[in-house]
Amino acid sequence: MAVPQAFPLGPLHEPAGALVEPQPSPRSLAEGFLEEELRLNRELKQLQFSEPVGLIYNPVEYAWEPHRSYVTRYCQGPKQVLFLGMNPGPFGMAQTGVPFGEVSMVRDWLGIGGSVLTPPQEHPKRPVLGLECPKSEANKGWEAVAKERLNELGLLPLLTK
Repeated sequence: MAVPQAFPLGPLHEPAGALVEPQPSPRSLAEGFLEEELRLNRELKQLQFSEPVGLIYNPVEYAWEPHRSYVTRYCQGPKQVLFLGMNPGPFGMAQTGVPFGEVSMVRDWLGIGGSVLTPPQEHPKRPVLGLECPKSEANKGWEAVAKERLNELGLLPLLTK
């Protein structure tokens, strides 16, 4: 499977110098999800756009490390809700690689870290600074609603460990 940049799908933390025979293991839900994302990204790369489209940001490629960390951490077991898509603003997934992921929420609340590379082309008014981006999405109201609802369901403590 082709993986963007230099971020393999293997275990998050392999012991340095470990001489362990590779063991066949069942593919996790997160690994399957990431593989499907990469397959769909290969298909999307084939699309051609005309003016006025001048630049395309694909954070799954240049922000692979935090994106993979997010999926690996939260794509576990059955879920009642699945959010598909991304925050189309310049200070959400474009900076973090995390769907609907405003920088401070991803870094400080979800505890996601990792390298965010520079996309092949950047708009001068929309540079990618990754998790160090000081700007924020203007509308943070959904965050308060999400935290309140998670707290009502008793799930907030599970996410903030």
